[in-house]
Parts: sequence; C-alpha cells; structure tokens
Amino acid sequence: MTIKNIGKFVASATFSILLFSACNNGGDQDFENNDNDSTLVIPVEVMDVSRGTISAYYSNTATLEAVEEAQIVSKVRGIVEEIYVEEGDMVRAGEVIAKIEDDQYRIETQRAKAILDRLNNDYERNKELFDKELISAEVYENSRFEYETQKAAYELAELDYEHTNIKSPISGVISERYIKVGNMIGADQEMFEVTDFDPIQAVLFIPEHERAKIREGQRTELQADAIPGILFTGKVERISPTIDPTTGTFKVTVYMDQGQQNLRPGMFGRVKIVYDTRENAKMIPKAAIIAEDETQSVFVIKDSLAFRKNITTGYANGVNVEVLEGLEDGEIVVTTGQGSLTDSTRVNIVGL
Repeated sequence: MTIKNIGKFVASATFSILLFSACNNGGDQDFENNDNDSTLVIPVEVMDVSRGTISAYYSNTATLEAVEEAQIVSKVRGIVEEIYVEEGDMVRAGEVIAKIEDDQYRIETQRAKAILDRLNNDYERNKELFDKELISAEVYENSRFEYETQKAAYELAELDYEHTNIKSPISGVISERYIKVGNMIGADQEMFEVTDFDPIQAVLFIPEHERAKIREGQRTELQADAIPGILFTGKVERISPTIDPTTGTFKVTVYMDQGQQNLRPGMFGRVKIVYDTRENAKMIPKAAIIAEDETQSVFVIKDSLAFRKNITTGYANGVNVEVLEGLEDGEIVVTTGQGSLTDSTRVNIVGL
C-alpha cells in the first residue's frame, strides 16, 4: 500500500469513528428527554368537595327610589316670611318648616268670624220666633241659610290662615328647597321636597317566564355600585298581578331592610331575589369546572395523579357550584392548573 493510500484509509476511518460517536451521543440525549417527559409533574391548586348552603336567585339591576317622597306646595298666595329648615335637615310629619305673611288672612278670618256671630244671633232669635209661630217659615229658612253660608266662609278663611304655616306632610329629610325669604309665591307653587330614606325600594321588571319563582316575602340581596363591598338585604314587598304585553315583564317592588342608612335614592344597584335554598348541598369552587359545549367536567386527584370526571351541576352563586352527580364527598378537585392536565398526569399540589 502506498503512502497516499494509507492517508486516505486513516482519514476515512477517523470520519467513521466521529460519525458513530455523534450518533451514540444523540441517541443518549433522546433517551434522557423521553425519560424526563414520562415523569413530567404539573403544579396545581386543589380544593375538597364540601357541603354547605347554596341558593338560587334571580338577578337584575335597578335604580333605588324612596318609598315616601313628597313635593310640598303652597296652598295660599303670599310672601315667604320665614324659612325654618335647610336641605339635609330631618323633619317630622306636621312640623312647620316655613311661614307665609299672614296679616291679610288673619284679618279676613276675624271679619268672617264677626259676621258669623251676628248671623248666628239672628238665626237663634228667628228659631225661637218660628217655634212660637210668630214668623213665617220662609224668614226662618232664610236666616238659617245665611248662617250656614257664613259658617262655611269663616271655616274657609280660617283654613287659608292656617295654610300660611307650611308643614311637612311626612317625616324625612329636606332634599330640595325651591324658595327664599321674600319670594312672592302663588298657590300650588313648589316650595320643598321631603324624602324618607328609610325604607328604600327597588322596582324590578322581570320576564314573565320567571313569574312562578317569585313570591312576596322572599329574601333579597343588593350591591350598590356607590358602596362597594357591602351587601344590603331586603324582601319582596309587592308583585304586580298583570304582565305588560309590550315588554313581557311584570313589576316587582323590593323593600330594603330598615336601618341601612348608607342607601340613597338614585343609587344604581344589582338586586338578587333568592327564590330557593338548599341545605347540606355538595359544592365545589366554580373555578374547578371545565365547560365544553354542553359538558361540564373536573379533574380529581388520586395518588398524585389527575383524572377527568364529567359532572352534573345545580345551583350556583358567585363562588361555588352545586354538584348533583359525578363527585363524592372527600374527593379533591383541581381549581388552578387544569388547563395543562390530561388523564393520569402526575401533579404536585401547591398552595396548601
């Protein structure tokens, strides 16, 4: 063999050895990766199947209103002489909150009373004479008619005089004042608005297919956008007996419980009417449920492995869902991390 041929042989042998070594190294690497994949562990958070009370409810939105609210108007014409209250003041039913100048009405009342006294004397004298048959029935009836007419005129003048005292018809808070001292106001002119903040009501318009679920006295819950984090309670006070044919809804009036002073008319809130409650219901967190088409399922943990189970659910609230079929007490369901799971995936429970 020549030196040239020997060189070719050595080079070829060296290349073959390197290629064989590279193939062996790649095969070992693939083997190691496959081994790692087979033991992949997914971290998850879990929760036990629990028992508790869960309710079904109808939810809707509404603007809060005052149950009692009154526009106070002047019943007589005159100049505002005094104002005794301001916006935000509490008032009682019948309390005088403003005064209209009353000189003219006082004088008119006195005049009407004087005339009434005179006609009363004439009537009493004519009655005696009529009983003795000394005057005709016509004279007697005329005197009685004049007396009765003047009595009504006096009572009307007295009423106008009394109406110069502006009174609140309800107990509540002065929510609006429309007048100032010295204003000339006419009869039926608005002067104040009084609002009773306790109780507060919410009026809902509910679809007719929900009619069978709603009953008077049912408990309600309300969350107001202006007061986050606080749950207010109440009850269904009234249900309209008719359905609005244009909207297909019926009217439901909810009274919020008394003493919840933070609520104000005009606030926007979300109202829930609780129409059924189940005690000792089997429940899991809503986050555990995987919904696909019309199927609901969860992953349960057994011996550090995840297994998928189909379930049938019932009532739901903001956090939990009732489980009717598919799970047993004491089973552990995955609440976080189930998106990475398949059947028999090995898991590591974290967050406990």
